[in-house]
Amino acid sequence: SLPMNTMVLFVPQQEAWVVERMGRFHRILEPGLNFLIPLLDRIRYVQSLKEIVINVPEQSAVTLDNVTLQIDGVLYLRIMDPYKASYGVEDPEYAVTQLAQTTMRSELGKISLDKVFRERESLNACIVDAINQASDYWGIRCLRYEIKDIHVPPRVKESMQMQVEAERRKRATVLESEGTRESDINVAEGRKQAQILASEAEKAEQINKAAGEANAMLAKAKAKAEAIRLLADALTQQNGNAAASLAVAEQYVSAFSKLAKDSNTILLPSNTGDVTSMVTQALGIYCALTKPQAAKIPEATPPALEVPTRPPTELPDADQVNSS
Repeated sequence: SLPMNTMVLFVPQQEAWVVERMGRFHRILEPGLNFLIPLLDRIRYVQSLKEIVINVPEQSAVTLDNVTLQIDGVLYLRIMDPYKASYGVEDPEYAVTQLAQTTMRSELGKISLDKVFRERESLNACIVDAINQASDYWGIRCLRYEIKDIHVPPRVKESMQMQVEAERRKRATVLESEGTRESDINVAEGRKQAQILASEAEKAEQINKAAGEANAMLAKAKAKAEAIRLLADALTQQNGNAAASLAVAEQYVSAFSKLAKDSNTILLPSNTGDVTSMVTQALGIYCALTKPQAAKIPEATPPALEVPTRPPTELPDADQVNSS
């Protein structure tokens, strides 16, 4: 129902009344107090300037991969020009609803099923742009469009669920393999570090052992050098040769007594029982070694060696030596 011309009219806020005078567009009444001429002026259209919400009915649409969907939405629009909305189209809300449905079908036909769920925002923006290009001549502006529900065929829904499960199993397998790889890498790194530390410890041990052996050898060499020096000093004393002969004889007897302790196989010289000849031979070697030194230092030449000889009656028999 349209308001009647009572000459004095009060237009509510956010409304626009289109007035015709004698059947022709005259003017648009603004909110507040307005005056009209009875019988000549007539209120032909009342347009609301508020934001209007329109439910877009459910419709079928085919995607790029030939899947039929049942989809509906909500359309938000506002009348920007009451004159165009009144004379540009017969029913602006119905026209915009039909335009939203056709635009939705065309936009869904450009994308696949997977992108319909992932790109809802871009799909809504494309529909809004397409509606605004066509509704500009109607004085209507589409503010936004929202898709409410998307109904997928049962078979397609089952295949999508199977795909989701397969994707989850794949991700679980990948994560498990990555965990195994990280574990193997950590174990390998641990073994590598352990080998490095063990080699460094062995190296340090060998260095310390070599240093200890070197110090021991050096100490032994110093002790031996000191012993040789003391022995050399002792040999220069009186009766030094006799003492050397006694020491050689004692060493010979001690070595001969140990021959049969370590092995059953024994190599004996032909004159085993002749201890005097053995001592004489050792002293001869000693004299041969000391002659060059005596030639260089004549004042340190020791007196002639006197090798004591034992009467042949006192020498033990070979059988008695072997038994001992």
